[in-house]
Amino acid sequence: MNRKIAFWLLWVGLISYAFLLAPPEQPDTLELIKNLSLGNWKEINPLVVALFNFMGIWPIIYSCLLFIDGREQKIPAWLFVTVSFGLGAFALLPYLALREPNREFTGQKNLFLKILDSRWLGIFLALVSASLLAYGVLGGDWGNFIHQWQTSRFIHVMSIDFCLLWLLFPAILGDDMARRGVKYPQVFLAVSLVPLFGAIAYLCLRPPLPETSLVHT
Repeated sequence: MNRKIAFWLLWVGLISYAFLLAPPEQPDTLELIKNLSLGNWKEINPLVVALFNFMGIWPIIYSCLLFIDGREQKIPAWLFVTVSFGLGAFALLPYLALREPNREFTGQKNLFLKILDSRWLGIFLALVSASLLAYGVLGGDWGNFIHQWQTSRFIHVMSIDFCLLWLLFPAILGDDMARRGVKYPQVFLAVSLVPLFGAIAYLCLRPPLPETSLVHT
C-alpha cells in the first residue's frame, strides 16, 4: 500500500512541478516539436534531438515488460503504454500505482509478445540509441542545452521525464527477472544504475520468457 501511495504522490508532484514550477513555455515550442517529429533537425541542437528520440525509445523498453506484465493484471497495460509515447512517466505512473506485483506468466506468447520478448528488438534499440548518443554528444552544444533547460518548459520537463523513466524502471524489473528465473541481484543493480542502456542491455541478454501449456480437463 505504501508503494502505491508513493507512486500516486510522485505522479501528483510531477504534474504540479511541470505546470507550476518548471520554466515558462516558449512561443516556439509547437514548432520545435513539429520539426523534431518530422526529422527537420538542421537548426536544432543535436542534444535536444537525441533526448527527444530517447523519449520514444523508453516507451518501447517499457512495452517489452509491461505488455507481458499486463497479461496477469486486472487493468490493461496497453492503454498506459500507448499514452506514454506522448506523455512518458506522466502516463506510466498511474499504471505502476494500480498494478499488483506479478512474478508469473501463464499461457502462450502471441506474435506481438514474441516480438517484444525478442533479443533482436533489444539489439535494434541498442544500435539506434548508441547512434543517437553519438550524434548528440559529438555534435551537441552543452551550453545551449543548459540554457534551454533553464528557460524552456518543454526541454526542462522532458529531461526530468527521462530521469524518471530511468529511476522507475526497477519497479517492474524485479518481477520480469523473476518470471524468467533470473536470480542474480547484481543484474538488477547493474541494469538499474545505468541510464537507458542498462535497460536496453537487459532486453538484449535476458532469457526468453517461458511459456506454459493450457491443460483442459
